[in-house]
Amino acid sequence: MLNNLADIEQEITSCPVGNKEELEAYRLKYLSRNGLLTSLFEDLKGVSREEKPAAGKKLNEIKRMAEAKFNTAKAELEDKDTGSADMDLTIPGRSFSVGREHILSQTLAEMVKIFREIGFKVTDGPELEEEFYNFDALNTPAHHPARDMQDTFYVQDKNDRDKKYVLRTHTSPVQIRTMLKNKPPLRIVSPGKVFRNETVTYKNYFMFQQIEGLYVDKNVSMRDLKGVLDYFFRKFYGEKTVTRFIPSFFPFTEPSGQVDVSCFICGGKGCKTCKETGWLEIGGCGMVDPNVFRSVNIDPEEYTGYAFGMGIERLAMMKYGIKDIRTFYQNDVRFLDQF
Repeated sequence: MLNNLADIEQEITSCPVGNKEELEAYRLKYLSRNGLLTSLFEDLKGVSREEKPAAGKKLNEIKRMAEAKFNTAKAELEDKDTGSADMDLTIPGRSFSVGREHILSQTLAEMVKIFREIGFKVTDGPELEEEFYNFDALNTPAHHPARDMQDTFYVQDKNDRDKKYVLRTHTSPVQIRTMLKNKPPLRIVSPGKVFRNETVTYKNYFMFQQIEGLYVDKNVSMRDLKGVLDYFFRKFYGEKTVTRFIPSFFPFTEPSGQVDVSCFICGGKGCKTCKETGWLEIGGCGMVDPNVFRSVNIDPEEYTGYAFGMGIERLAMMKYGIKDIRTFYQNDVRFLDQF
């Protein structure tokens, strides 16, 4: 039997398995239930006792060799099929979204970095605010339209029916809290969420973010204010950006101004973005009203100061050409992935 096994081993070794048909024929001939190796194990029962150990050992070796050849050939054929028929190497790979900073967080970080470069410290305060900090201390009397329910979200104190809170309408209360706790000189910016009872449109939202600045010291002037805003907007929008002030009104500043920047889309020549004016409205500013200083126990005869404020969404919309403020809060990955 040993001589026959040597011939069978040679036969199995030389048997072709180059394609699926040959591999299946190989399996049926040698490894199947009715194959040659199965019948050889049956024939082993009739071998003499002296020859059986050597014959059995050899037969097991041949079986392992035959199975190894089959498994290797099968794997190679499957790899070849996957590489040729099922895979198109010209198709772009799948892309997966990964976590990153929101565009508003990126914008705020850039703004804060610029202000820190010129000595401003970042401060914050509560979003649920007392009327004193949000209105009274900012020289906004009880009859002022900004205190009307149409603009402000009020929250009633259940333990004190005479005491009302508001969802802050600006971050100026942070300035009041800072001035009450600290003596001049003060140089701060206060970013954060603010809330307005407004109809949601492509340009208005009931919640948005502001960054407001305050500088209080001796002999502070409008020239200092313009210098700071000139520096900020040149850094944020480009070195060719020009700022201008237009007279305006805010209860907590006097004189007050509206801040415009030259349109960075058309270079001030006039386009759709700037409505053919060459200028873009950015925010408000002015010199701190003496009444505000008196409400926080700072002598307006000794100190002066300026304040300014701007919407973070508005600056981001202008810088990146975003048309609808609502897209910031819809969490559409197609929009967010652009930034």
